[in-house]
Amino acid sequence: MKKGIHPKYYPEAKVTCACGNTWTTGSTKEEIRTEMCSVCHPFFTGEQRIVDTAGQVDRFQRRKERADKIVAERSQREIARPKRSESLFEFVTEEKPTAQETLQAEFPDVAKRVAESEAKEAAAQAAAQAAAQSAQSATDDKPERARRPPRRGRPDSRGDRRGPPRRRPAKAAEESKPDAEPAA
Repeated sequence: MKKGIHPKYYPEAKVTCACGNTWTTGSTKEEIRTEMCSVCHPFFTGEQRIVDTAGQVDRFQRRKERADKIVAERSQREIARPKRSESLFEFVTEEKPTAQETLQAEFPDVAKRVAESEAKEAAAQAAAQAAAQSAQSATDDKPERARRPPRRGRPDSRGDRRGPPRRRPAKAAEESKPDAEPAA
């Protein structure tokens, strides 16, 4: 080791916890103070301890107390409120006429025209449905065409985008021919 660059080592450094527990260890500091140790830490003791960070726990408990107080006041008001006497009108049900019955009673000629137009619409819907069913049955009778396999170089039905195989570039003409003797 180089001399003069390392801090002083204390083999008998004293460690003191906030709970009062002390022990010795080796360290570069002569005395160490800690907030928690293995004697008082909740993980080792099994007790539940709330570590308050910036008063969060206190604020939560105050809000919870206020909410409980409001709920208690509401329930007391509801108990203190006298119940309304139920009227006889609530028990007697009066049947109201439907919109079609009202229309029939007040405007019989308009009601007749509305009924005719509704009947025409229902007939047109039934005809359209029958035509759709016959068209469907006609297409069901035709055999299904076989699908062509995908062409090379184009995406196929699987989404594969492989192109045509790559070709090697043609070698130069001089390279492919054997060396010829020059003409004299």
